Amino acid sequence: MNLVLGIDTSCYTTSVAAVDVEDNLIEEHRQLLKVPAGERGLQQSQAVFQHIQNLPGVVSRVFNRLPEARIVAVAASTRPRPRERSYMPVFTVSETQGKTWAKILRVPFWETSHQEGHLLSGLWSCGMSTPDKFLAVHLSGGTSEILGVTYFSTEARFELEILGGTRDLHAGQLIDRIGVKMGLAFPAGPSLEKLAQGARGKEVRIPSSVDGYDFSFSGSETQARRLLEQGTPVPEVARAVESCITKTLEKALRHAVG
Repeated sequence: MNLVLGIDTSCYTTSVAAVDVEDNLIEEHRQLLKVPAGERGLQQSQAVFQHIQNLPGVVSRVFNRLPEARIVAVAASTRPRPRERSYMPVFTVSETQGKTWAKILRVPFWETSHQEGHLLSGLWSCGMSTPDKFLAVHLSGGTSEILGVTYFSTEARFELEILGGTRDLHAGQLIDRIGVKMGLAFPAGPSLEKLAQGARGKEVRIPSSVDGYDFSFSGSETQARRLLEQGTPVPEVARAVESCITKTLEKALRHAVG
């Protein structure tokens, strides 16, 4: 079996995966970086240090569960976006590790970006082949963008046009800030989602600002904090935060496809 090894060291997760040449996921393992209780993130130097500490164990978990196989290429995220001067220190870890593994194994090194990884993993999880042109939404703790995507299959690369996005807070930042305010661990997404599932009372609404493709979540954060301070049940606020993000994207996307 011929496999491609993939490495990604983002702001909060150390990730390693192995896929075969038919795009089947054979094995993968991820480890969240540790954020001190009550904090809303890590400095890049702290994240880099944790990635270096995590990678040997994450790689071992993947290789220990792999069948007999041969690594034919190594891919790694080397930057946040596929744009000139796109840089973040955490990705130097996956880049140097990937290049080192490729040299040791004497196989090609395939350079990619974290954003391209998000796009391809979304298409892969839906069982879709990559269209020549499509609309994409990239949401995370550090990105909230609506993208016009062109895929050049002969060069295996994307060209991305930012149609719009947040003017202040990212969607993930809204979730994490309110989650930490609720006493949840950072990153707060999974815990806030679980809380929201327990909402049973009258629906609480949190507004947001939408102007064409662009939107803003700073006022949404203020309103969510106010609701918590007023004693609104935490599950209801969690559900309202999720609903706010969903409705904001719906409005922006209706403009994009209208």
